[in-house]
Amino acid sequence: MKKWKISSWRNYPVKHIPEYRDKKELDQVLNKIKTFPPLVFAEETRHLKRQLADVVDGKAFLLQGGDCAESFAEFNPDNIRDFFKVILQMSLVLTYSASLPVIKLGRIAGQFAKPRSAPTEKQGDLEYPSYLGDNVNGIEFTEKARKHDPKRLFRAYSQSASTLNLLRAFSHGGFADLKKVHLWNLGYIKKSPQAKKFKDLEDKIADALSFMDACGINSEFNRRLKTVNFWTSHEALHLPFEESMTRIDSTTGEHHATSAHFVWIGDRTRQLDGGHVEYCRGIENPIGIKCGPTSKPDEIVKICNLINPNNEKGKITLISRFGHDSVEKYLPKLVRGIKKEGINVIWSCDPMHGNTIQSTTGYKTRRFNNVLKEVKDVFAVHQSEGSYAGGLHIEMTGQNVTECTGGAKNIQDQDLSSRYHTHCDPRLNADQALELAFLISDEIKKNSSYSKNAIQAAS
Repeated sequence: MKKWKISSWRNYPVKHIPEYRDKKELDQVLNKIKTFPPLVFAEETRHLKRQLADVVDGKAFLLQGGDCAESFAEFNPDNIRDFFKVILQMSLVLTYSASLPVIKLGRIAGQFAKPRSAPTEKQGDLEYPSYLGDNVNGIEFTEKARKHDPKRLFRAYSQSASTLNLLRAFSHGGFADLKKVHLWNLGYIKKSPQAKKFKDLEDKIADALSFMDACGINSEFNRRLKTVNFWTSHEALHLPFEESMTRIDSTTGEHHATSAHFVWIGDRTRQLDGGHVEYCRGIENPIGIKCGPTSKPDEIVKICNLINPNNEKGKITLISRFGHDSVEKYLPKLVRGIKKEGINVIWSCDPMHGNTIQSTTGYKTRRFNNVLKEVKDVFAVHQSEGSYAGGLHIEMTGQNVTECTGGAKNIQDQDLSSRYHTHCDPRLNADQALELAFLISDEIKKNSSYSKNAIQAAS
């Protein structure tokens, strides 16, 4: 393998990186960011990797969710709290129903930059650069807003640091105490079809906690009952920023991306000879690789071997995103290719990105039933192939938005305009996200049992 350096990605072709007019200003910003404290720490990423190794072995499940793209406008402590509540609720449903620990990984505290289909956008006679995320330019369709502004990276760093600070407080400050599960409900969910289901689950957990308390096992003596590990992730798209946030761990000499615990390579940037793969092969963080219809099994095998030459468990998560009508066409070949080479990976399902459509009212949306079908088809394929579907990767929010149609409340195309707030792609609202957790929990349990039996038989 060629020798790797923090900046060696610059020697490779790269896609979807913003072009800045003032290179000197960009360098000044990046050099300043290099002096900022890391957002996450090396031992945290190692801890996450150890937890992810359990997913490879079918002993845990990975739940990854959050905004398509974080924005400066929606940065608010209430929004962070409500997102955290939904993740806790979904995790509780999956843990209780599937009898598996759930690793909680947010698309948050750094998920700003977005690839776009075209470099420019036209409205009437006007044409400006495409919106690439709030850390690059503004969403407003004006010449000033669409200019690529390096100083936005300062604000993105600051917002990420503040978000992480609050998430750590929620995770370890008592908010996640199982005795407070009744406080996790959002106001509007109490009126939803999922309210009774979650209330029944609350009651069962309360009974279990009462029994444990009588046995002397409670949160006063066991911190695991009142704290959770919560990790952050984003797409490692803006490589100049990622380079500025890459640090050497003084205890090991390893390089770590300190912008997030987990980063992934997108479906549009996973070129084997590209800069994004080159950057990710040199850092110790767990790495996700998005796999779409254009993925070739031998190419994904080569990327996995390049990024994870020691075949370390927990290092690679393959995130499939084929679309509800294409899973059976593409996923089995990919699973067989990885299994044939004996590569250790987590198989995670992204049922969002392959199911984006244009609604009759002109809004981008996703049909809840299509999202659900893709997840179920992914589980079915893994059962038939003797592999473990170990993760779910969704775009969701704790806000009561109307961006995806369907679900128990049956949001229609004409409802989308009432609360359509996303800066990029449509997200499941909290009600739909919780419903999805209930609907797939039995599938996870079946898949886990099937996979464990297959592993035992093979050994």
